[in-house]
Amino acid sequence: MSEENVQLAYRVADAFNGRDWDAFLALMDDEIEVESRLVGMEGGYHGHEGLRRWWNDFLGAFPDYTAEVEELRDLGDVTLAHVRGWGHSAASHTPIVDPFWQPLRWRDGKCVWWRNCSTEAEALEAAGLSE
Repeated sequence: MSEENVQLAYRVADAFNGRDWDAFLALMDDEIEVESRLVGMEGGYHGHEGLRRWWNDFLGAFPDYTAEVEELRDLGDVTLAHVRGWGHSAASHTPIVDPFWQPLRWRDGKCVWWRNCSTEAEALEAAGLSE
């Protein structure tokens, strides 16, 4: 089942990069929980309605943002992606490069939770997998 989760995680990235909302949403559980790195300021996003808000907020701020999966690990019901994001702010032509770690938790072929983290250790801790 976990190899399936790895393939699902790649499909999430492909759907995001292709701006295919329907394909993206199809990979998410109805009760998805999303935590961005700015969760302290933004709050989390819950369910498909919250996910839509995250999608619109994020792509409104960074319309050409692309997420390249550099590494993806199978950790059972969690996949851990090391991602290199890049793009430009909607308000600026200054490029951004945004490396991050993203644990995604899977259940029955759907993502039920993900969090964007600054470090691998933070990502493993967030997923309850730190030593």
